This record gives sequence, C-alpha cells and structure tokens, in this order.
Amino acid sequence: MDDKSNKLLLALVMLCLFGVIVLQYVCPGTECQLLLRLHAGWGTSSSAGGAAAFSGGGGDPYRAEDGTLSRFVPRFHFSEDELRSAVDFNIKGDDVIVFLHIQKTGGTTFGRHLVRNILLEQPCECRAGQKKCTCLRPGKKETWLFSRFSTGWSCGLHADWTELTNCVPALMDITTEPTPQKPRRNYYYITILRDPVSRYLSEWRHVQRGATWKASLHVCDGRAPTPSELPTCYSGDDWSGCTLADFMDCPYNLASNRQARMLADLSLVGCYNLSVMGEEQRSRALLESAKRNLKEMAFFGLTEFQRKTQYLFERTFHMRFISPFTQFNSTRATSVEVEPETQRRIRELNVLDVELYEYARDLFLQRFQSARQQEHREARRRRQQERRQLQRSRLQWVWQEEEEEELAWGQEENSTGGDYMGNVERWRR
Repeated sequence: MDDKSNKLLLALVMLCLFGVIVLQYVCPGTECQLLLRLHAGWGTSSSAGGAAAFSGGGGDPYRAEDGTLSRFVPRFHFSEDELRSAVDFNIKGDDVIVFLHIQKTGGTTFGRHLVRNILLEQPCECRAGQKKCTCLRPGKKETWLFSRFSTGWSCGLHADWTELTNCVPALMDITTEPTPQKPRRNYYYITILRDPVSRYLSEWRHVQRGATWKASLHVCDGRAPTPSELPTCYSGDDWSGCTLADFMDCPYNLASNRQARMLADLSLVGCYNLSVMGEEQRSRALLESAKRNLKEMAFFGLTEFQRKTQYLFERTFHMRFISPFTQFNSTRATSVEVEPETQRRIRELNVLDVELYEYARDLFLQRFQSARQQEHREARRRRQQERRQLQRSRLQWVWQEEEEEELAWGQEENSTGGDYMGNVERWRR
C-alpha cells in the first residue's frame, strides 16, 4: 500500500514538473495571460503553499506593482536597439555614471541606493554625519559616480541636462587630455521620473515648508538667466506657507513642466529668454528634446515602479543591489486631498510633463518586457545546453562502458584461446 502511494505521489510530482517546463516553453514572457490567470486562481485557493509560491518570495517580484503589465498596451513604437537596456559600463576603466536628480521624483532615495546599496568589489565609503560618500574605482583614486551623494552639487544645485552635459566632462577631464592610448571617457546619464501631478503637489508641499532651491545656477549657453528672464514668485526669503492656488497662479513657477525642461537641451529654445520663439513652438521643441534625451540616456526609472526600476538598472549596468527597493504608495503628495477640477488644472499647467511621462512610462514598460523576455530566452538556452551536456555525459559513460566490456571480452577470448591451444598440444603428444 505504501509503495503504491509513493509511486502515485512521484507520478504527480513528475507531472507537475513536466507541466511547468511546457508552460515555460509555451509562455516565456511576463505577459502570459495563462500565468496571470493561474496566479489569480492560486491566490484564491485554499492552499496556502500554492499562494505563497506564486505571490511570496519564491514568485515573480516584478509581476506588477499594481497589475500594470497585465493591462499595458504599448502606444509608441521603439526599435530593438532602443529597447535594449544594457551598456558596457567598465567601473575599473574610465566610465562614469551621471545622475540627473530632478526635484521630488524620489531621487534622494535612489541616490542613496547608488552609494549604499550596490554590491561592489570596492564599496562606497560612507561616514556617519557626512552627506557625501567616497565612491572610488577598484585600485584607483577616482570616482565612477557623479551624483549628489558622491561628488555633491558640483555642477549646481539640481543641475539639469543642459548644465550637466556641459559641466561634467569639463570637471572630470580637467586634468587628463584624451589620447589614442586613453580615449575620451564614457558618460552614462541616468534619471528618475514621477507622475507629474504627484510630483507637482510634492514640490508645493516642499516649498510650503520653506524650500527655495535659490542656489540653483540654471546656466545655459555659458551664463545664468537674468532676473527679468527668470523672475521669482515671492518677495521674501522664501515662499513658506503659500497656498496651492498661489503656487499654481505664478506664471514663473519652475515647478510647472519641470521634468520636461530639466531633460531638454535649453540652448535649442534660447535658454530662459522667452522672446526667442513663440510659446507653442518653444513647448514643442522642449518636449521633443526631452523625449530624445530621455530615450538616449543609459537608464531611467519611474518612482511608481520601484522593483522594475531596480531590475532594469541591474540589467543595464550589470550590477546588483544588496537589498530590494521598496514601493511607498503613501507620500506627502498622496495625503493631499485635491478636487478633480484642481487636478485638471495641475495637468494643464504640466501638459509637457504629462505627455513626457506617458512616453517615458511606455518606453520603460516596453524595456522591462523586452528585458524579461530576453532573460527567459537566456534561461531556456541555458537549460537546453545543460540537457545537451547531460546527454553527452551519458553517451560518454555508455561508450566508456562498452569499451570496457569489449576490452574485457577480448581479454577473456584470448585467455580461452590460449587454454584451447594448450590442450591441443597435449592431445598430440
């Protein structure tokens, strides 16, 4: 009875394993509807073990921070090269990662991950009480990371794309001229984006508490903007206590469309001189430039997708974080109760950011899908190679057994033949 039960259990286990293998071949991507349905079915099952296997630590941690991928339909077309999310970053060479930190996008948290949470041969040295960490290359007295928490605000407080692309190479190469033996170093620009309405509300709350960012330089085409080109929204030292209505009413408020402006090449639109071109032409040029620069960046993440951001960064730079990212769905921005009409106006004030974020979200999720599918293909190839290697090993073992048997048989035949000839000689005598 026990033997029959054991055989039945073994058969069920083998059947389940076979089903999983077949499912991986039939549905290798993360968008497999069959897998999603199985997930839903197992989640409501009374079997705690099955639910834990799919939704717990042993399951897919990227299967949708909110089920987004199951509902995601791409709107934009990107080539395979544009979706490829890997660069040949050489931390032991001269390559540098440059973090463009946009206000209130979760960049502070991500910046801390860069200096405190990456598994490195030579980790960043972070001392208690100091904001900056020392991030040196293995065996060199040179940094591989240009960010707030490694080099400080060396190009100005919250420097944008226009400032960083002109400032960083000048700072990093100030002592070394490129030569044929030592070519110009590679700079890999990265950033984090956030839902425009949430980001705008978060900036308002930050300004309400006294933040000004007055130390920002806003350098473009070699100079800072004049007071007439960039007026302030307040007359005192700061704008603390401002209402949301006052915040939205200021026409010079840099919070509006901040993400698009900070990612665009401002020299294309005359920097902060609004008289160079019409508003519609300027807006279109800013948006197209921001999209182009974002697409050409080595990496960008989204605040709303922490685990996917972690995954794509690791896959892009071939680095690993020590601890997983955490998705915080409750922030100061979410705690603000905003009427639908106010939300509509915020979206109008940030129309460029809204369009940029939709573009970025589409590209981000397509890159994630592509990377996961590539990962599944690589895993499938590894399994196939392992099976072929196992088959070759078995064949070699069989061939070796056959050779040993043939050798033993030959020796036995020779021995038998010798005995027979000896008997014949004795018979002749």
